[in-house]
Amino acid sequence: MDTTLSQRKSEHLKLVAEGQVSHHGTNLLEEVHLLHQALPGLDLDEVRLDSTFFNRTIHAPLMITSMTGGAEYAGRLNHGLARVAEKLGIPFAVGSQRVMIRHPETTSDFAVREVIPNGVLLGNIGAVQLLEHPVEVIAGLAEAIDADGLCVHLNVAQELMQVDGNRSFRGLLEAMDRLMEKMDGRILVKETGAGLSPQVLQSLHTIGVPYIDVSGAGGTSWTRVESLREANAPLHQSGELFGDWGIPTAVCVAAAHSTFGDKATIIASGGIRNGLDAARSIALGADIAGFAREVLLRFLEGDEEGAIGYINGFIHDLKLAMLLSGAVDVSAMKQAPRVLSGELHRWLHTLGLLDGE
Repeated sequence: MDTTLSQRKSEHLKLVAEGQVSHHGTNLLEEVHLLHQALPGLDLDEVRLDSTFFNRTIHAPLMITSMTGGAEYAGRLNHGLARVAEKLGIPFAVGSQRVMIRHPETTSDFAVREVIPNGVLLGNIGAVQLLEHPVEVIAGLAEAIDADGLCVHLNVAQELMQVDGNRSFRGLLEAMDRLMEKMDGRILVKETGAGLSPQVLQSLHTIGVPYIDVSGAGGTSWTRVESLREANAPLHQSGELFGDWGIPTAVCVAAAHSTFGDKATIIASGGIRNGLDAARSIALGADIAGFAREVLLRFLEGDEEGAIGYINGFIHDLKLAMLLSGAVDVSAMKQAPRVLSGELHRWLHTLGLLDGE
């Protein structure tokens, strides 16, 4: 077993759960103002949240996104959260499967299909691993756990803050293109808390990526996580200096919608903490809202029931926000009137993303 990798993942989990690891800035979703509809023209029980994702029906436009683990946590987290996702009818992505490449005996920690037989299950690997292993090996990670697809995460900023992190990133787009072909497009490209710029989104659009998770700034800062973990003085200082590096989630969602329109499924993640955040992100153009840390905290505090209670509250408040916006379903919520203000408006104006607002 790669004890160094396992120890790092365990330290990540402890810091994410207990440390001060959030971006100091916000994801700017509070500057998306939904217009109250005093005559919504529908009843609360008419509001529908179901949609389609990876050719399966999901009961709500929410997703439990990938999170770190470690040898003593991976199995418990993946199995427990997969059960939560199955009970609620929402997608779930396992933590990084990198360890499986060197240690196939750990597959059972990620093979959770038996507890999520009807739901969307996604594997997970870092994009830099696509440069280190044949495409067949990477695609095999999804096959090994009977996943519907594979998340490929981009974490350049985090890698740069690790002593043993990657320093070579040339060729990532081409590697993802090869994986896309191998897996018939069943990949979801995601950031890890620093967001996707209009330039990167355009590159992903060029190769036809069908699923995008913007994972913007405003939630967990992985550069800050590394600064807390790293004993190396220069890297610790760099982690703090770049602790708030990234593009706010709201900006990324608007940019993704502008780039892809309805040609890709867009997941908004990065500081999504409640149903109103989810509604605001959908109004900006997202199809699904994703979360990790908040669910992780509830799971660690109250096991599966704690996580289910939190997500049920999330779903309830999303339905309230949709009713108050006059939206009967997710498609209607994407067209809901909204006003953008403050720093978000300035970002979008600067980037030419206002669409006549």
